[in-house]
Amino acid sequence: MLTPPVALTITLLGGESSGKTALAQALHQHLNQQLQIHTALVPEQLRLWCERMGRAPRAEEQAARAAEQSRCIEEATQQAGVELVIADTSALVIAAYSELYFQDTSLYAAARATQQRYDLTLLMGLDLPWVPDGLFRDSPAVREATDALLRRELRTAGVAFQPVYGQGEARLRQALQAIATRLGRPLVADDPVLRQGRGRWVCDSCSDPDCEHRLFSQLLTTDHTKDPPP
Repeated sequence: MLTPPVALTITLLGGESSGKTALAQALHQHLNQQLQIHTALVPEQLRLWCERMGRAPRAEEQAARAAEQSRCIEEATQQAGVELVIADTSALVIAAYSELYFQDTSLYAAARATQQRYDLTLLMGLDLPWVPDGLFRDSPAVREATDALLRRELRTAGVAFQPVYGQGEARLRQALQAIATRLGRPLVADDPVLRQGRGRWVCDSCSDPDCEHRLFSQLLTTDHTKDPPP
């Protein structure tokens, strides 16, 4: 019996107010409606749980939230006809929150192993303004601390990640270009990366957001016949 094809999985990672949800929804809409690529969207289960319960989870409730996020992503990849899955966060973000709020690092091992199975990891840049939601967001400092933990764990897991910067259409375009290089076909008009036969640019060791932003911008504006700096 043949195993049905599994959809390509794209996870969006980042701290609070880093634009994950807005970008995930924009990608889902654009891929389905503009490009006719059957795409499933997996919402952030932690956020849905907090809204339903009216509170943040306690330390002992974190593992179940992480497992639920992973389960929903896995289920989406098995849906008939789905080519791409866009996941608004993964278990790795919940593991980072567990360390940040509860000094609990026990969720990392499983979260790293799960993250290694995903096809593309997009890490939200911190160039968007931090906006309070009146509910669960704490501060820009928490967003920055979460970003630092995610970078550390992605490097520990050996998971390459693609930082994404910009606002609105600019951020959507950068994310589409990253997905296009994984698919091997252009998703935006006149994509210079694919036109020049280049693979994806990935920064898995640099923690300087200005450096990342500059390098990513160069992908869109310069000659790509030479390799990027290490």
